[in-house]
Amino acid sequence: MKQNEGKIGIKEYVAIVSLAIGTKLSDDTPTIIFENARNAGWIVVLLMGLMAFIPVILLIKVFSAHKGKDLHEVIIHIFGRFFGTIISILLLVAGVASIIADTGIYVDIIGTMYFTKTPPSIIYVMLMLVCAYGAKRGIEQIGTVAWVLLPYLKITLFIAILVSLNAGHFDYIFPILGEGSMEILKASAKNVSIFSDLFFIGLIAPLVTSFKDFKKGTLLGLVLVTLEISLAMVTFVMIFDYTTAEMLSYPFHETIRYIQIGFLQNVETLFFPFWLVATFIRFSFYLYISAVLLAGILKINEFEYLIPLITTVIILIGIAPDSPSIVLFNMRQNLLMLISPVFLFLPPLMWLIAKIRGDFKNGTVQETN
Repeated sequence: MKQNEGKIGIKEYVAIVSLAIGTKLSDDTPTIIFENARNAGWIVVLLMGLMAFIPVILLIKVFSAHKGKDLHEVIIHIFGRFFGTIISILLLVAGVASIIADTGIYVDIIGTMYFTKTPPSIIYVMLMLVCAYGAKRGIEQIGTVAWVLLPYLKITLFIAILVSLNAGHFDYIFPILGEGSMEILKASAKNVSIFSDLFFIGLIAPLVTSFKDFKKGTLLGLVLVTLEISLAMVTFVMIFDYTTAEMLSYPFHETIRYIQIGFLQNVETLFFPFWLVATFIRFSFYLYISAVLLAGILKINEFEYLIPLITTVIILIGIAPDSPSIVLFNMRQNLLMLISPVFLFLPPLMWLIAKIRGDFKNGTVQETN
């Protein structure tokens, strides 16, 4: 028990991956993909999953030579203290900027679709305070709640997709390749950072009970969220057609408002509680790994004390401008384009340097199969 204290198993780990990335189908991610891919958005998601597989598998290979170390420690080992610290600082800035953009999107969803009379600043502060409390509870609590919530969230999502597919029009997905194969490739390369959580999640690699669970959980999570988001993209096209879907800020929430299940009129009330808790879990996890990374940069052991600091900074920046949804959309779109090349090329570079350094020689790596 003492050996695994403060750690999570493969179930909790997969649940965190699934909620952190899977909930992106409910924000403006589908709209960003539809903008270039049109009705072939679901193919783009599958291709992004294949693209993400290469950096993810190389990152896992690097971690196999540095078991017990988190992402920051591995970066310092590979690039040296000076350059490694610079890389970690840039990753932290990108991560916090993404949190600010993403939380702004979710506040806009809550404010425009569910609590229309509540000031956005109040929603933002409440969201961040709840997430900060969740992050302060630790990775075990985050993983446990994620695992408990996962079945309910996936069941309700499956019901929504099933009803939507039944009510949709199959011919809307044609032509299959949308604007053409080149547009599909461009959209995939630009937005592959949707899966970049699988890079940052290396910050909790030592907190998974075994390297075997970390490896299997990462790959399983990648497969599950790829299929899930792709299926959701098919659903949105079949319901609205791509011309309408790409103009909707949040296709998922429009979908659950559109469908009817039996005599139930306001179906969104069934989904909202589970979605809201999933949102809390997602951003609690983001705050947690941000604190881990900042603590590593500053060489602080008690990283939990940094969570209120990071939360305060995010709140002050997040509520400063009165950001309309179009501004948040453009900000997030630009962040995805900036982070995508980092996600695609940094893990291969880490693997190459580790290979040159001889980290994978016999005796250095004792990989668990």
